[in-house]
Amino acid sequence: MPRVFSGIQPTGDPHIGNYFGAMRNYVRLGEEYGKNAIYCVVDLHAPTNPGAYDPARLAERTFEMALANMASGLDPEKVIFFAQSHVPEHTELGWLFTVITPVGELERMTQYKDKAGKLESIPAGLLMYPVLQAADILLYKADTVPVGEDQVQHIELTREIARKFNASFGETFPEPKAVLAKDALRIPGVDGDGKMSKSKGDASTLGILEPMDSIWQKLRVAPTDPARVRRTDPGDPDKCLIGDYHKLFSDLPTIELVYQGCRTAGIGCVDCKKMLMQGVRRELEPLQSRAADLRADPDRVRDALATGARLAREIARPVMEEVREKVGFLKL
Repeated sequence: MPRVFSGIQPTGDPHIGNYFGAMRNYVRLGEEYGKNAIYCVVDLHAPTNPGAYDPARLAERTFEMALANMASGLDPEKVIFFAQSHVPEHTELGWLFTVITPVGELERMTQYKDKAGKLESIPAGLLMYPVLQAADILLYKADTVPVGEDQVQHIELTREIARKFNASFGETFPEPKAVLAKDALRIPGVDGDGKMSKSKGDASTLGILEPMDSIWQKLRVAPTDPARVRRTDPGDPDKCLIGDYHKLFSDLPTIELVYQGCRTAGIGCVDCKKMLMQGVRRELEPLQSRAADLRADPDRVRDALATGARLAREIARPVMEEVREKVGFLKL
């Protein structure tokens, strides 16, 4: 049976881009693949993001990301779910991939070029990040990787690393394919300035655990179609981020009503936002209630991660034994 792997960074509070682009997909694939669905909070990757990494908060953020995934419906009894740093084989395989990966391949990664261009001193970890990501995936011989569109290039590099290792040391790893979530569109930031991103700050995001009053305050002032200067001006919902959000949170009749009302000026932007808020509450309030229950019983989260790490190592250890033998290490 195919094996799924994906990881999510513990940097900042999870927002609706994480939720629709990754977390809901984890739940769906987990129902389909069971223990062949392997997910982890990739805390080893966190220090490669110097603008967001805070060592004093890393443990807390790792816990909160695990909690948020479980509150979103990920069942640790059905899948394997753990924190990356609890399985040391990730870094061992990452080093072996480092020595066979050309620097030129890493330097052409779009994310590296974007981030490196903003830094005076570039940490080596920023360059090597995709190699560790390849190790994360291939350690479990995963062939299916649910990702956002910004990670597709990294999956292509993972395929290249698998081919290079197989050619050098014998057939070992599959060449995984990227699977984009149906909802993995470029969700715009609530400030209207490009894609929603934690790196742009709280003003850009709608957190899935954010209080409803806070979410409404952001939506209330969010930009809409600039053509709608007055209440009576018709607009184009396809040019409005509120229209995009309705596609995520609202049912089809509501979407049709909103789109028709916007184009004909039958409803105003504030009414459109209030209708959106109903969908936001319907989607996120049950999730937030589950999160509150987990926060009141934190051992449920910690025990789930401990069990997941044990199950992950049961897969990772024999893979690394195979790799060590093929690479030529002395066996005692």
